[in-house]
Amino acid sequence: QFVESGGGLVQPGGSLRLSCEVSGFIPRYYSIAWFRQAPGKEREGVSCISGTDGSTAYADSVKGRFTISRDNAKNTVYLQMNRLKLEDTAVYYCAAEARLTVQTMCVPDYWGQGTQVTVSS
Repeated sequence: QFVESGGGLVQPGGSLRLSCEVSGFIPRYYSIAWFRQAPGKEREGVSCISGTDGSTAYADSVKGRFTISRDNAKNTVYLQMNRLKLEDTAVYYCAAEARLTVQTMCVPDYWGQGTQVTVSS
């Protein structure tokens, strides 16, 4: 149901854009989120966007650096990541929740397979 792409290796201070194409049985009104999991750490929510009103939520650690957006015509959600830091290194997962509006981080019902993002000099 999720096709994630855009991960890779980038230097500190650089940028990457992750894409998540949502298909299958996930309705367009679902909120879509990006989570990440670094080695030895718990999975954490990064950002989430509503499929109805465009409302969003961000983790404090990425506010001002990451931007989530959604193209409903393409069933695709993007995560633009700027000013990347070493601590942003993780596997990034696309996920979906049956939520109409976003005020707090999503709690996903469905998960993608993940894409690796490595920030290293």
